[in-house]
Amino acid sequence: MAAASSTGVPAPPPAGSVEVLKRIKATEAEWAEKVAAARTAADAELDRRRSDRDAAVKDATEAADADRAGALDRARADIDREYAAILADGEVSAATAARTTGKTPFDRRDQVLAAVLGPFAGSD
Repeated sequence: MAAASSTGVPAPPPAGSVEVLKRIKATEAEWAEKVAAARTAADAELDRRRSDRDAAVKDATEAADADRAGALDRARADIDREYAAILADGEVSAATAARTTGKTPFDRRDQVLAAVLGPFAGSD
């Protein structure tokens, strides 16, 4: 063993000592293990985060597709309601137009002809 110095800390062994080389080698091996463990942990964390990211993207894509499908369904329903309302208005307008007596003599030509030619129709 090395002799203690006046500060109480053991004095380092001589420079060419085999013990120093063994401690250096042991320290290198220890740090190599720590680096390997840290790399393994970092790789596992990276894989976990990638998996979480992929799952989040998949969930967001599915949610967006569902929202889009819902919006399309609502738009189709709105268009169908508007189409039905326009069709109903057209039918009401057509029925109203068919019931009118007309405002011009041409629109009432059958009535005018019947009134004018009525006395002559039975004389044949």
